[in-house]
Amino acid sequence: MMEANLTSAYLTTRAAIQRMGAGGRVVIITSTAAQRGEAGHSHYAASKGALQSFVKSLAVEVAPVGMTVNAVAPGWVDTDMSAGTLMGSYREQVCSEIPVGRIASAEDVAGPVVFLASDLARHVTGEVLNVNGGSVLCG
Repeated sequence: MMEANLTSAYLTTRAAIQRMGAGGRVVIITSTAAQRGEAGHSHYAASKGALQSFVKSLAVEVAPVGMTVNAVAPGWVDTDMSAGTLMGSYREQVCSEIPVGRIASAEDVAGPVVFLASDLARHVTGEVLNVNGGSVLCG
């Protein structure tokens, strides 16, 4: 889990920023699990929490050269990976715990990523943008 979620992102990001110039944008995907913990999945929550610390630290390191580093932290997202878990009554339970009443689509997560990668977010760095329909309210 640490290699898949943390080490791979760390190594890829480090390699990318060596090639980026001023105006470079890094957006890392974390998870609401990083903020609230995840019983039974502590290794996952820890890997995503470490990514959030990485984002905040790296944002300060690369700001002088004109780059930004941010994260998007989705909650549940309707994907092939979550399909086996989000079935039947469990899906209904999850939806009932999300204030907007539904599980995010991949497009719901993609929009904030595009925003953070754009010049519209040129003065945003070191932030974690929560995309979870209000299920985890922190900021």
